[in-house]
Amino acid sequence: MARPFRQQIDEGILDRAAGLFARRGYAKTSLQDVADAVGLSKAGLLHHFPSKDALHEAVLAHADALGRRVLEAVRPLPPGPARDRRAIEVLVDVALGHPGFVAMLLAPVTELPGGGAHEPGGPETAVFECFGVDPHDEDADPERLVRVLGAVAALAVLSLAAHEADQTSTWRPLVVATCLDALGHRRPRAVPSHPHQAEA
Repeated sequence: MARPFRQQIDEGILDRAAGLFARRGYAKTSLQDVADAVGLSKAGLLHHFPSKDALHEAVLAHADALGRRVLEAVRPLPPGPARDRRAIEVLVDVALGHPGFVAMLLAPVTELPGGGAHEPGGPETAVFECFGVDPHDEDADPERLVRVLGAVAALAVLSLAAHEADQTSTWRPLVVATCLDALGHRRPRAVPSHPHQAEA
């Protein structure tokens, strides 16, 4: 099997496995569940990943790589609207291209404080670092933190909905605009959707 084709298959398996691990948890997701989701036999899946632990490690490594890719795209930019826009655009593209990893990269916004243990420096940390916030910092600006959490939560929900509706290309600019609105960056010449609606 040619390497690029094998890599594409492996990435598809990792994305489906990431989605299952995020929804059901590692312990409740079997290799058969993953095999069924990707249309392989269990033996066929084991040909790609020799064990459940190996699959899980590969999922985490790929999630880390995606998180680094996002962070590297915005790191040269100073904090501000231009960096926020770039972060949103890159995150939307990652979310639309890798729907199974959305839940892993954006897990902190869907969990109550203390509800889950995330390793410091994990992929979700890179997401917040893009926006210059730390959700665990007691001195963080509450408005900025809430806006970032809102934008990231909207991105997660809308990118998954775009996949379900098979509208990823059509919805992309709308998802980006919605997330930027959540961050407080109004679009130029934005008009209220209702004539009596006041600007916030």
